[in-house]
Amino acid sequence: MKLLKKIENWGDQHHPQWIDYFRILLGIILIWKGVDFYINMEAFNHLMRGAMLGTAFSISLAAHLIILVHIIGGLAIAIGTNTRFFCLLNLPILIGAVFFINISGGIFKPYSEFWFSSLVLIGLICFIVEGNGVLAVDKVQAVPQ
Repeated sequence: MKLLKKIENWGDQHHPQWIDYFRILLGIILIWKGVDFYINMEAFNHLMRGAMLGTAFSISLAAHLIILVHIIGGLAIAIGTNTRFFCLLNLPILIGAVFFINISGGIFKPYSEFWFSSLVLIGLICFIVEGNGVLAVDKVQAVPQ
């Protein structure tokens, strides 16, 4: 627990403001991928057609959780609230996307999403360490009146 607190303190003390723009971009990308995932649900429907009821339910549940975590997590990361928590929630999804989904599709094919998913994964790991930053909802101070 002390190690996590040290990482959190280091990230809070060494956080340049320009990195906040990358955090906002990362959040927007996660929202976009969640919406894109929802629009392209046909691949999951195809997987569920030949499956047993329990497997089909699991696939459907996983797909809906991925969409929910990407959209809500992306919004929270973009506005700068609970950034570390939502980066941790998105981390297993991106690990699965990078190491299980995108590698099997061929990383050197044209329009491969391996490199894009890898960059998003690196961004999530970066903001687990860095945290919210200066441009964040959590950092807004009440204006005295």
